[in-house]
Order: sequence, then structure tokens, then C-alpha cells
Amino acid sequence: MPQEARMVRVGGSTKDELLAELESQGIQLNDIGRTLFAHDKFTTSPTISILKTVERAVADLGFAAGATIDQIHERAAQLGLSLCPLELGPHLRLQFLDQPEGSIGYPSSQHRAPPGSITVASPELVQDDSTPKGFYLRRIEGVLWLRGYRSGPEHLWSPDDRFVFCCPEVAG
Repeated sequence: MPQEARMVRVGGSTKDELLAELESQGIQLNDIGRTLFAHDKFTTSPTISILKTVERAVADLGFAAGATIDQIHERAAQLGLSLCPLELGPHLRLQFLDQPEGSIGYPSSQHRAPPGSITVASPELVQDDSTPKGFYLRRIEGVLWLRGYRSGPEHLWSPDDRFVFCCPEVAG
């Protein structure tokens, strides 16, 4: 699969404004995503900036048999990639409206990233397994979703699971 690069505009909106924009675009949130939005440690920047991102599969990072989130984050850092601010998730969802369908032809998944989903690599709000870890994007039967997820440190992500990281700007 391609290692998709995107320029994503972030900042300039409050959490309430982001939620209103998601709703106006018909984008659905699951309960875990709503829990993330409600958390006091999830903040948004008043300043607009453009972040360069790259999408990579776990296997692209060198983990043919899968990896834990700590291993994924460590390898990404070794490759010069960084974690994204949590607010990148809602902004990316609002700007990435042509995400391919992910659920048709696949069995439903539980306790793993669903087929076609893209997880935003971001720091944990708090180190507590009961607090959601971050956002992922997917399209289910034509409906765009911004979903929150929970995952423990021992969870093994599949080699096909896809993450979005921030990457440095290339001087030009």
C-alpha cells in the first residue's frame, strides 16, 4: 500500500467548534471518541498551523509480525517521524473525506484495528488503561467516522494496521 503523505491544517477551532463541524459534515463519533473530546487534557490550539503527515503500515516500520504501540512509536522516532497532536484526528477527519470503504468484504473485528482504518499516532492523555488512547478514522458503509479507541501497552498491532505520523518539513 502507498505511504500516503498529507498536509493537514490544525488549530484555530475550539473542541465545541470541531464537534459542530464534524456534525455538520455528517461525520459520526463513537462513545469513546466523545469521551476523548470531553477529557480536560484534550486541548486545541488557537493558532492555525499546517502539519505534514505520512501514513505508514506497521510492516512499513519493519514489523512483519506486528508490534506494540511503544515499539511502533520508538521505530517511528528512529525514522524521524513524530507523534501527532491529538487534535490532528478531528482535523484530518474533516479534511480527508474520500477515505476508501473499509468494512465491506471483511468480518467485523474486535480488540484490533478494523480493516481500512487509519490510527492517528498521538501521545496518551494520561497513562491509565481506562482512558481512551486516541482517534482512528474509517468509513463504514459510506459513513465517515472519527472513533476513539482503548488499547493496553501489551496489545499487538497487526502488520497491516496503518498509522499517521507527523514528519519534518523538507527545506526547499
